[in-house]
Amino acid sequence: MVNLLRREVIETAKTVVIKVGTSVLSNDDDSLNIARIAALVEQVDRIRKTGRRVVLVSSGAVGAGMGLLGLKERPKDLPHLQAAAATGQAHLIRLYDDCLQAHGCRAAQLLLTANDFRTRERYLNVRNTLNSLFDYPIVPVINENDTVSITEIQFGDNDQLAGMVSNLLDDSILVILSVVDGLLDGDPDSPDSRVVTQVSNWDERLLSLAADTQSRRGKGGMRSKLQAIRRVVNVGENVILANGRHQDVLDRILAGEEIGTLFLAQGASIPAWKRWIGYTIEPAGRLIVDEGARKALSENGRSLLPIGITRVEGRFEKGAVVAVVNAAGIEFARGLTNYDSRSASSICGRRTAEIDAILGETPYEEVIHRDNLAVLG
Repeated sequence: MVNLLRREVIETAKTVVIKVGTSVLSNDDDSLNIARIAALVEQVDRIRKTGRRVVLVSSGAVGAGMGLLGLKERPKDLPHLQAAAATGQAHLIRLYDDCLQAHGCRAAQLLLTANDFRTRERYLNVRNTLNSLFDYPIVPVINENDTVSITEIQFGDNDQLAGMVSNLLDDSILVILSVVDGLLDGDPDSPDSRVVTQVSNWDERLLSLAADTQSRRGKGGMRSKLQAIRRVVNVGENVILANGRHQDVLDRILAGEEIGTLFLAQGASIPAWKRWIGYTIEPAGRLIVDEGARKALSENGRSLLPIGITRVEGRFEKGAVVAVVNAAGIEFARGLTNYDSRSASSICGRRTAEIDAILGETPYEEVIHRDNLAVLG
């Protein structure tokens, strides 16, 4: 049955970011399910023909490599995991490209690490590349670069990567295809559990509905999906979580059918610049502020002055993204700091007029200017 709200959500989206999990693409023996990939690509082509831009964030490289290498379980050590990813990625992208060619377009492969999102220049390069690819009959296929990723530069899983990619693009909707029917209101193993069809208001208690389990092929679980979803809805975009093994799942979503769980955007869309500051890059340090500063930033749209800072934590350079935390330790904003950690520590709690006497100059009156600050939802 068509849901009018869902239909409106779909109609207003100019870009559809589709995250496909490993278990959706795999057979029981860990080989890739070519028929399912072909069916998904056919539906992607129908979305493209509506004039929308489509991006695929696809898992499956490690699973494909496991099948090709004859492995019975996911490798636990990094070198063999990366070997499986390297073997499987070429096979995966070839299948996507072959299937897309049948519809008159091609696949473009983007392999990313978290470092590609940590610096503003590289972040913009990724966005500019995607926007350029949209000028051609191309479907970008994105995956984490598992062949070189180490702990320090990993996203964690492709759910987080998909959330970052969705935030990178304007007027987007994120569709997460997994092997679950949506967010359940109880234990996934209980026959009494039902799909929550719509989440209108984000609540941290939603995380309590997430099972701790994950598929044997993938890295993420429901908790990871909810964390990625929160990243997207907080910047003003919508998310649908549905079962990718259901026949014609993308067609049904595009038609506005009540399938899976719809997570509605929380408030108005946030500008791309503040999306990067607040919801993409991890902070390099923390600024603990008093209640007056918290109110000035979160309620009155002011800049952060030194006098409102009670403590500086971590080591960071000028221009780094830092977390702004209240006295209770709760992060409520992030921003680009005008001072490195040493200078910020020297002037915290001081009036602006005192900066010159302490540092020998007053390069900035604000530690974080309001234009470089994102208040978190």
